[in-house]
Amino acid sequence: MKEKNQNLLLSEFEGVVNGHRDGHGFVVRDDGQPDLYLPPNEMRAVLHKDRVKARIVRYDRRGRPEGRVTEIIERSSAPIIGRLLQESGVWLVAPEDKRYGQDVLIPKGATGSAKPGQVVVVELTEPPALYGQPVGRVKEVLGDIDDPGMEIEIAVRKYGVPHEFSEAALAQARALPDQVRPIDKRGRVDLTDVPLVTIDGEDARDFDDAVYCEPARVGRGKGWRLLVAIADVSHYVETGNALDVDAYDRATSVYFPRRVIPMLPEKLSNGLCSLNPGVERLCMVCDMLITAKGEIHAYQFYPAVMFSHGRLTYTEVAAILQNTRGPEAQQRKALVPHLLNLHDVYRALLVARERRGAVDFETVETQIVCDESGRIEKIVPRIRNDAHKLIEEAMLAANVCAAEFIAQSRHYGLFRVHDKPSAEKLETLRQYLKALGVPYTLGDEPHPRDFQRLAHATQDRPDAAQIHQMLLRSMQQAIYTPHNSGHFGLAFEAYTHFTSPIRRYPDLLVHRVIKAILQERKYHLPPLPTPGEAHAKLSKRLASQAPSVAEQAHRQRAHATRSSAEMLGWEAAGLHCSANERRADEASRDVEAWLKCKYMRERLGEEFTGVVTAVTSFGLFVTLDNLYVEGLVHITELGGEYFRYDEARQELRGERTGIRYTLGSKVNVQVSRVDLDGRRVDFRLVRPDEGLMARALRDKHGDAADTPSRARASRKSHPGSAAAQYPDRRASGGKSAARRQVGDDAGRPSRGGGQSKKGDR
Repeated sequence: MKEKNQNLLLSEFEGVVNGHRDGHGFVVRDDGQPDLYLPPNEMRAVLHKDRVKARIVRYDRRGRPEGRVTEIIERSSAPIIGRLLQESGVWLVAPEDKRYGQDVLIPKGATGSAKPGQVVVVELTEPPALYGQPVGRVKEVLGDIDDPGMEIEIAVRKYGVPHEFSEAALAQARALPDQVRPIDKRGRVDLTDVPLVTIDGEDARDFDDAVYCEPARVGRGKGWRLLVAIADVSHYVETGNALDVDAYDRATSVYFPRRVIPMLPEKLSNGLCSLNPGVERLCMVCDMLITAKGEIHAYQFYPAVMFSHGRLTYTEVAAILQNTRGPEAQQRKALVPHLLNLHDVYRALLVARERRGAVDFETVETQIVCDESGRIEKIVPRIRNDAHKLIEEAMLAANVCAAEFIAQSRHYGLFRVHDKPSAEKLETLRQYLKALGVPYTLGDEPHPRDFQRLAHATQDRPDAAQIHQMLLRSMQQAIYTPHNSGHFGLAFEAYTHFTSPIRRYPDLLVHRVIKAILQERKYHLPPLPTPGEAHAKLSKRLASQAPSVAEQAHRQRAHATRSSAEMLGWEAAGLHCSANERRADEASRDVEAWLKCKYMRERLGEEFTGVVTAVTSFGLFVTLDNLYVEGLVHITELGGEYFRYDEARQELRGERTGIRYTLGSKVNVQVSRVDLDGRRVDFRLVRPDEGLMARALRDKHGDAADTPSRARASRKSHPGSAAAQYPDRRASGGKSAARRQVGDDAGRPSRGGGQSKKGDR
C-alpha cells in the first residue's frame, strides 16, 4: 500500500484548473480520478481554466489528495469580465467570476474608453507569476453594472456563448426567400388542406411543431392517426454552409428572462422556418397510427408542405378542453373536434406511459416575470395543464419513431441517452429510504417502473416531497451520443430529439439523417481533418467543463465496438452538443441567480417562511415559499449547540435540543446577506418551527440511529469540503433544476424561467 501511494505521489497527470473564490483551487483530472486540491500559494501562477500538469504531494487525514502544478500546458483563452477600478493611481479589473482569484492590472494606456466602475472585457497580455499579478488590456466596454440586461451581457461572455452571427451567415440568411417557392414544393406531400395547428405559450415567437389528429381504424380496432409536422430547417440550412457552421457552434438557443440568443438568424427562426399561421411552410412529418392502448402501431416519415390553421396557446386549448361551449371554443369552432381527438389520443398515450413505467415526478417549476427595465416583478409557479401534457406526449411519440427509424436503418446518428442511476447514487438512495423506514427497496438493476412505484407508494406520506426529491437526485443527466442504450427516465429502448430543429442542433442532424434514409443514401458529417485527435481534444476539454457529460459519453463508448473515423465524428458531435446544452443551462441559471439576488437585496432584513431543499454538513439550503428563491442558513445560524449531520437521513440534529432539520422541513428565516458577485443569498434562522420543536421533544430520548458525524457550529471547513464549494452554488428556483434531469426530454427544450420570445427577432 505504501509503495502504491509512493507511485501515485511520483506520477504526473493532466487536467484543468478550477479556481475557488476563497483563493485555493482544484485540478479536474482528465483521467476521471478525484479532483486535486491546490492551496492558495499554488494558485498564484495559474488561473481558472488553465490546462496544467500536476502531481500529488500529500494526502490529508481523510485521504483526499493535495497537489502541486509542475507545468502549465495551455493558458485559457477565455476573456475575463469584471469592473474597472482605480486604486491609488493603479488601474485594475476585479473579475466578476471570483474563481479567477486575482485582480488584473491594466496599464494606463490600455483602458481604452472605459470609465471607473464600468463592466469591461479584458484580454490578458501577461499571465500571472508566483510574484506578479496578471496584466491585461480592456478589449470591450459593456457598460455600467446597473444597465438593463447587463447580467445577460456578462453571462454570454463569461460562459463563452456565441452571441453574434458571422457576416457570411447573415448574408446567406438575407439571400433566402421570404416565402415558400414553387420549386421548394417539389417531391413533397401537400398537407395544406389538413387543419394542422401550433400550440405554444403566449410569449412564443418561433413555432417548430404543429399537430393534427383524427380517428382511424388501426388493425381490427379503433385508434387514431396522429400527425406531428416539424419545421424543415434542413431544407435551408445545408451541411457545411455558413449558417450551418454558426448553428453547430451554438448547438442550441439560449433562453434568458426577456431575451433569447437564437441558434439561427431571425429570418429563419421567426420567419421562413417558423410554422406561422396563414402561410405555407415546409415541414418533415411523422405520420403515426396509435392504438386504443396508446401503442404506436405504424409510422412513416415524409417531407411535406403545410398551412397552419391556427396559432393556439396552452391556456386557450386547456379552456376549450374544459368547456367545449365556452367563448374560447366558439372562437375556434372548426378546430374543436380535432382538439378533442388530440385529447383522446393523449389520454391513450398517457395510459401507455404509465404501463411503460416512465419516471414522472411532479415538481414546482418557476417563471420569472420582469418589468420593462429587466428587474424581477415577481416569480410565479409554472402551471402545466392538459394542453402542455398533450403536446408533450405527441412530441415524445414522434421522437421515439425517429430513434427507431434511425436504429433500424443502422445509420449513424445521435440518440438522446439517459443512463440508469450510478451504483453510488443508488446506494445513497437505499440508505436514505432505509433510514426513513420506507418499506420498498431498489435492486442493483432497477427499472424506471421501480422508481414510479416508489413515488406512488410514498405520495401520501408527510415526507413525500423530500422522498421524491431524493429520487430525482439519484438520476443521471441525459446526453447526446451515437451509441444507443435507451432512455431510462422515459423507459424507451431508443429515443432521440427530432421535434425542435429551430432551437437544437441535434434535431437538425436527425432530420438530415432521416432524409438521407428516405432517399436511400447515407448522410455524412462535415469531414474532420483528424477525427481521432479532434475527439480526444474535445473529450479533454469537456472533462473540465462538463465532467458528467464526458464521463457518461466515455461509458457509452466503452460498451460499444471499436470506433471508426466516422463514428468518432458522431461522438465528437454528441459531446459538443451535450456540453453546449450544459453551457446554455449554466448561463441561464447564472442570469436568473443574478436577478434573484438583486430582487432579494431589496428585502434585506425581511422574514419569510421556507422549506429545506438540501442538507449539508455546513448548513441548510432553504427555498422561500411564494418567492421560490434559495439561500443558505449556515450551521452557525442554527443555534448555540452542536449538530450531527446524518448523511443517510439527509438531516442535521441538535445534540442538546434534539431538533432535526431534514429535507422538507418548514422553517422561518430572515434575509441576512446578499452577495451579487457570488450569486449568493444567506438567511438567518428566526425561530424554529413549532412542529419541529414538538417532534424534537417527543423523539429526544427515543432515537439511537444517529450517524456519529458531528458538525460543529463553525464557519471553518477543509478547503476540499462541501462547505468550501458552497459559493459556487447559485441562488436558484429550488426544484426546477432537478426536474430537468428527467423531464427535459419531452420533445421541446425547456425555455427557461419566463423569458420573452421577443429576443428571437
